[in-house]
Amino acid sequence: MSNPIFSLFASSPFLPMQEHMKKVLECVQTLEGFMLAVFDEDWEQAEEHQETINNLEEIADDLKREIRLKLPDSLFMPVSRTDLIDLIGRQDRIANKAKDIANIMLGRNMVIPPTLHTAFIEFLQSSMNVCIKANQVIQELDELLETGFRGFEVKKVEALIFELDDLEDIADSHERDVRQQLFSQESDIDPVHVMFLYKVIDWIGEVANRAQAVGHRLHLMLAR
Repeated sequence: MSNPIFSLFASSPFLPMQEHMKKVLECVQTLEGFMLAVFDEDWEQAEEHQETINNLEEIADDLKREIRLKLPDSLFMPVSRTDLIDLIGRQDRIANKAKDIANIMLGRNMVIPPTLHTAFIEFLQSSMNVCIKANQVIQELDELLETGFRGFEVKKVEALIFELDDLEDIADSHERDVRQQLFSQESDIDPVHVMFLYKVIDWIGEVANRAQAVGHRLHLMLAR
């Protein structure tokens, strides 16, 4: 019983879910420092950030496994065990993609042209904002439990999910912008490097998409 996951479950079956999402958010937020180090071509600093991201992703992965193993078969709540397992999986995929971004960029020592720095960091920050809002949504789970998934708290969470969608739209706009800027400069960059830059753009966008999917999954649970 020394495992801290037991004490979390003793208080609420949702607390481990919330702790997991916090680790996922930390993982994503570390990408900003990583990206700035890449801009400076400071590979030693970039590697330190990458190691932090990998460690946070492993912690999140361990939490996911613990939650799946210890989540009771019968919760006696308005949500099912299957719903929660699916939700934790969606949360975890956000951290996985953040890890992928750091690993591919460091593995290739990817140099981002200075003319793209502003667009890249604004795009990354907009994707991070979607994750911040998704975390805010998940942190309302215990309040939802207290109200039996009814009443004012449901309206509050639904409003947060609408804000989440708006932020994802903003991230999409930044993605289009960085793509257009890269397209206009393709002839000045090695073709293989261009291919991997587009892949990184895809993956940063995927971080936002996966964060939005967390909110949508919870919204579906509220609608039942």
